[in-house]
Amino acid sequence: MKKNKSKKALFVWLTIIVIIMGITTSLMIVRNTLQDSGEVGTYEVFSETFENVIEVSGNVEAAQLQNLTVAGDGTVEKVYVEEGDYVTKGTVLVQLSATEQEYNLAKHDYDMDQKRISGSKKELELMEKQRLSLLKKLEDRQVIANFDGYVVELDIAEGDYVEAKDIVGVLLDRSFLQAAVEVVETDAGKLVVGQKVVLDFPAYDLEQVEGSVVSYPSVGRITSRGATVVDAEIYIENPPEEILPNYSFTGSIEISAPETVTLVQRQAIGRKGGKSFAEVLQKDGTYTEVAVAVETYDSTYVKIISGLEEGDVLKSQSDTVSGSQNNLPGMGGAPSGGGMPAGGGMPAGGGMPAGGRP
Repeated sequence: MKKNKSKKALFVWLTIIVIIMGITTSLMIVRNTLQDSGEVGTYEVFSETFENVIEVSGNVEAAQLQNLTVAGDGTVEKVYVEEGDYVTKGTVLVQLSATEQEYNLAKHDYDMDQKRISGSKKELELMEKQRLSLLKKLEDRQVIANFDGYVVELDIAEGDYVEAKDIVGVLLDRSFLQAAVEVVETDAGKLVVGQKVVLDFPAYDLEQVEGSVVSYPSVGRITSRGATVVDAEIYIENPPEEILPNYSFTGSIEISAPETVTLVQRQAIGRKGGKSFAEVLQKDGTYTEVAVAVETYDSTYVKIISGLEEGDVLKSQSDTVSGSQNNLPGMGGAPSGGGMPAGGGMPAGGGMPAGGRP
């Protein structure tokens, strides 16, 4: 009985050995067939550009805006400008009737002349102060431009009756546009006055608009959402006429110039005699070995320093002894997982890639 069991066990083991040998032989045949047919693994060298930026959004405002407001009740005596006119600082735009104010000032001047003859020095000083008040009331019968700019709105005509604090038009200075943008606290330390800002306006799709950072406070602000931000001030010099105050935008503050890196999968780089190399596919279908210099980029890719160009097709080195990946400088062993950049993320400054990997 024991002899029959031994024969049965021997038969099972022999069967397993035959199966294993068959599988191994089949794999070798497949591998040799692929090698003979020239079907080998390849990798293409590519470039990737990172933009080191801070994303922003908001609405633009005019450099200066003046609501043309009347200071008192009265009838419009003269309108000196039309909508669309360009005026300079100090220009009288609208004149209200001022007969009463002119009379009061003339009467006061007459009384002062009399006091100079018979009055005291103290009385003259008081009357001089009163004269300044009368001059102000006379000046308030005019609407005057506070800066150089365009009359973009005007809703008044000669003969109209207006009341104190009525707004009769708008004066706008568009020599530049400005905007306050929120920068999160983690990016606030990267702000520098003069940094370039690139903006996109939904209402103006002809081109991107450039501006610059002109100021930012030394203290943060807590928003209604509970986030801490710094309000940076942006100026747009000589903006396109199509962009009007209050238009919305999205854009980015450029922390540093965009950086372009040339990359390839680490399996495409081999080591021989202590030096890195790659086999580059030629036009005739053959491969030429070239010396290369590389740096660690992440667990999947290496950064090309020299020896290769974007578009080069490289033969896989992962199946050759001489192409062992364990000895690549700074690699620390075979690939282990995803392709995020070494160091825990994107380049410093919150940069995002301008183009994805193949």
